[in-house]
Amino acid sequence: MAKTWKGDAPVLCLAHGAYDLGAALRAQGWSGPAKVYGSKAEMMANLADVEALVISGFWTDDILDHAPNLKLVQSISAGTERYGLEALKARGVHLCSGQGVNVNAVSDHAMALLLSLTRRVNEAVLNQRKHEWRGMISNPAEREAELEGSTMVILGLGGIGGRLARLARAFGMRVIGLKRNRAGANPDGIELRGPEELKALATEADVLALTCPLTPETRGIVSAEVLRAMKPSALLINVARGPVVDEAALAEALRAGQIRGAGLDTFVEEPLDPASPLWDAPNTIITPHSAGETQFYERNVIRLLMQNLAALENGTKLVNQVV
Repeated sequence: MAKTWKGDAPVLCLAHGAYDLGAALRAQGWSGPAKVYGSKAEMMANLADVEALVISGFWTDDILDHAPNLKLVQSISAGTERYGLEALKARGVHLCSGQGVNVNAVSDHAMALLLSLTRRVNEAVLNQRKHEWRGMISNPAEREAELEGSTMVILGLGGIGGRLARLARAFGMRVIGLKRNRAGANPDGIELRGPEELKALATEADVLALTCPLTPETRGIVSAEVLRAMKPSALLINVARGPVVDEAALAEALRAGQIRGAGLDTFVEEPLDPASPLWDAPNTIITPHSAGETQFYERNVIRLLMQNLAALENGTKLVNQVV
């Protein structure tokens, strides 16, 4: 077997503006060479001998020109749309996504958004700050909702969508999962349909939850037409990617009461523009792309990195390999 690294262990570089990946690496018992940077500028000046790079938001394809020895890019995030796949292939550099490291966190967050909207927790927090006690509501349609017996349509039934489906089932919800590949058994009692049925199924959804990756097929898939097809009592939950939704159409649908509310964690532009109408949209909860945040994120990423370093060393299959 050809020697994978120049030394006994690869030269690692861990680059992120917030995550303490170095501490997680040391906790895994790593004793090899490792560089840890919290800024892109510092990282860019120190890539010449790096063989494995752990990165997400700092990535631009020109990094390849500064890292001639690079063999592996381990993305911290599940999404890999920012990476130039052809450029990586041309340099013989492997790319692996961080898919799976935040499955629990993102699916938990989606349920938290849903429960906050159905139980009107978001309104209660605002009332608490005003020291205002809300009285009982006479109109049943305006009261808190129950999840049991309602229908959740999930667009994207990968790790996050699959776990969200199990959580929804535990609350007694009917779950319809939209998935391109529907082969095999479905032990969780989820009804599997194709993404092409989104508009038709939007009419049945009490909750439309988005957990899909951003691809040419999913960009803008939640269009004005889909939003018009939804019930006035329906909720939209987006923990996928912002461009999956037509934001202008969503803002208008919320303002006009075409749908009841939305829980949004991702947006076309981030941070969300202070002038965006979504900030003041009725019955809308906005979180700052924090669904994947978890105290275990660094640990989970480093465990994935260790698996892929071993796979390169042994010539076995990489985990979540994109290139």
